[in-house]
Amino acid sequence: MIEAENLTKVYNGKIKAVDHISFSIEEGEVFGLIGPNGAGKTTTIKMLNTLATITEGKASVNGHDVQKEPGAVRDSIGLVPQELTADDELKGIENIMLAANLHHMGGTEARKRSEELLKLVDLDGAADRRVKTYSGGMRRRLQLAMGLVHMPKVLFLDEPTLGLDIQTREKMWDYIAQLNREKGLTVFMTTHYLEEADSLCKRIAIVDKGVIKESGTPAELKRRLGGDILTLELGEGAPDLTEFFKGIQDISEVTKVAQVYRIKLPRTEKALPVIVEAVVKKNIQIVEISFTKPTLDQVFLEVTGRSMRDEDATESDSMTQNFMMERAR
Repeated sequence: MIEAENLTKVYNGKIKAVDHISFSIEEGEVFGLIGPNGAGKTTTIKMLNTLATITEGKASVNGHDVQKEPGAVRDSIGLVPQELTADDELKGIENIMLAANLHHMGGTEARKRSEELLKLVDLDGAADRRVKTYSGGMRRRLQLAMGLVHMPKVLFLDEPTLGLDIQTREKMWDYIAQLNREKGLTVFMTTHYLEEADSLCKRIAIVDKGVIKESGTPAELKRRLGGDILTLELGEGAPDLTEFFKGIQDISEVTKVAQVYRIKLPRTEKALPVIVEAVVKKNIQIVEISFTKPTLDQVFLEVTGRSMRDEDATESDSMTQNFMMERAR
């Protein structure tokens, strides 16, 4: 459904926001692009939905070349941007019908579709209220409806739940998961909430400084981190078992502080019975056992080396932002 080959964006002849990235997305797939601020996520979306020119490489959406067939691409896609774009002075239903009209939908069809979507996103009770009276969560849900009104093949979501409370975020993703499940909607999303990407996306790509560093299913990415961490505390007076634990199959790393061992291994479920049985046979008391599985947050930090919410833009990031603001003026 989406193909990108060596996709590159350079601003002002020197600011490389996206650097020769390639990926493909199947029909009906939910694909996540995650990365720090200024990593190139929004620029990638803008190139794919024809809002930014492609400096180098090529891309297609729903079988249409982005550069050669921009109109056909726009007909195929829906977009929910970071910015709140609904008209405050219009009513909720008027905003959706405006989006429908811009996609050349007839009045009767536009009205019917708008009413269906208002019900889907739980805004049917506020359909005739002006958007300026809506809460932030209501506005986000309205934007989702506006992006879906023309029944697109692909939905682009650029941090659509940014700033929402957890209840509203959960509701938003329930709608999107339902559409993906029931309608086979292909979704390309960016998000700063990694638990969302983990639970919703079939595949994820981690981008940093315009380059895709890692990609795969959430499970694959977490496995690449090195597996689970088993914490084992032994009783006072127990001998040092560091070398013993290192000798057990599949254990990759063992560290010891006092009587607490931190053991890195692919799957705790497989190794735990072997470890417990071996310790018990040595007549050593086990005080406490716990384990943690790798998270997408840990994968992200391992790959990028910085926090998802790092607000310290690099000089390149700042120049890119300033250049885009100048163009907007």
